Amino acid sequence: MAIDKKEVSEIVEAIGGKDNINKATHCVTRLRFALADEDKVDKEKLESIGLVKGSFSANNQFQVVIGQGTVDKVYDEMVNQTGIGEASKDDVKQATEDKMNPLQWAVKVLADIFIPILPAIVTAGLLLGINNLLTGEGIFFEQAVVEAYPQWSGLAGMIATIANTAFTFLPALVGWSAVNRFGGSPLLGIVLGLILVHPDLLSAYSVATAEEIPTWNLFGLDVQQVGYQGQVLPVLVASYILAKMERYLRNKVPDSIQMLVVAPVALLVTGLLSFIVIGPVTFTIANWITSAIVGIFNFSPILGGLVYGGLYGPLVITGMHHLFLAVDLQLISSIDGTFLWPMVALSNIAQGSAALAMMFVTKREQTKGLAFTSAISAYLGVTEPAMFGVNLNYRFAFLSAILGSALAGAWISFRGVLAASIGIGGLPAFLSIFAEHWVSFFIGMAIAVAVPFVLTFIIGKSKRQEA
Repeated sequence: MAIDKKEVSEIVEAIGGKDNINKATHCVTRLRFALADEDKVDKEKLESIGLVKGSFSANNQFQVVIGQGTVDKVYDEMVNQTGIGEASKDDVKQATEDKMNPLQWAVKVLADIFIPILPAIVTAGLLLGINNLLTGEGIFFEQAVVEAYPQWSGLAGMIATIANTAFTFLPALVGWSAVNRFGGSPLLGIVLGLILVHPDLLSAYSVATAEEIPTWNLFGLDVQQVGYQGQVLPVLVASYILAKMERYLRNKVPDSIQMLVVAPVALLVTGLLSFIVIGPVTFTIANWITSAIVGIFNFSPILGGLVYGGLYGPLVITGMHHLFLAVDLQLISSIDGTFLWPMVALSNIAQGSAALAMMFVTKREQTKGLAFTSAISAYLGVTEPAMFGVNLNYRFAFLSAILGSALAGAWISFRGVLAASIGIGGLPAFLSIFAEHWVSFFIGMAIAVAVPFVLTFIIGKSKRQEA
């Protein structure tokens, strides 16, 4: 579908003109700008443009929500019209980093590391969902499908192997992304991650039941031969050290012998530090963090669900929701499932339901169309168009979504709903939920659909909203 070139020029004008644009790039749904002066943005004019579904500023980036697919064409046309050079996401991020405080920087770093590996995690989650359908009891029959039809067991086993690979070698994925983010060679990051899950090591999953933990003797120091399967924190810290050491050596070692020195020395030193210091210390810290979070939800699952379910929407606005990707993965490794991700999926649904209600409340055709399409997007796990294009513009809609998400979160937390994987949001998220929790999760979905929709509709009608 062709785009209106005039509207693209209006977008440029509304954000202060091309002279106000330091760098520009785009993601799946949004244009991302590093602007010279955000005060020059005319938000009212910007959001009256048909192509624009919302705008917001986060982490010193000004972002304009366009929509999946269309954003690529808008960006290309904007580059043609303005003559600004195409920039990568890294270019825009670098242009905004100097303005960040330490917390913003930490959140951004985690987002930069985990977002690139999400496609692998989402794929693994979907395949695990299919495997659950084949191996779970009481879904289609009283017994599992593979028990009723043994000829399907081979297929289920192969799917399980393919699905579990991303989680089995998670440190390799994180190592690749983290070392790349910290300025090192991604290939060395992969090798570092694989070292931490080498088959000669005792699996992290077997430590608790092992009769004896094997050790290396390093000049009188006993070092445990333990792997870090499913762990995030050890490989994050090790990747940072590896990248910094590699960059240091590249600056100091003559070019003629760099291949013989840089990678071997950086990898050997980082590997030794990983097994001697980094791994044991960060593994302990990760267990403390996991125990603390689990303890909070065990103490009061309803309160925990209310707080996290309600806060997730506001966390998305700040970008801080990326912090919890690492927590989800740690929970999956430690307790074989995460109780946080199901609440994320319900938050998606709640935002979509509030946006859908606005379609029946508003009298403006443009807002009706935006509300409908953004609701579908949120129901499929992408909430930015619904949040920034509709719900935040009408605060009662956003607050209704938060309340619905909080109540749904409290319910599924009380029922102990767990997800086997992360990445699948919105309505399809049930595929990542353990089959024995489906009934409770579906009730949570019903709450997330009904409460925001009804509240938004009633409040909107009482206000006689003219949006």
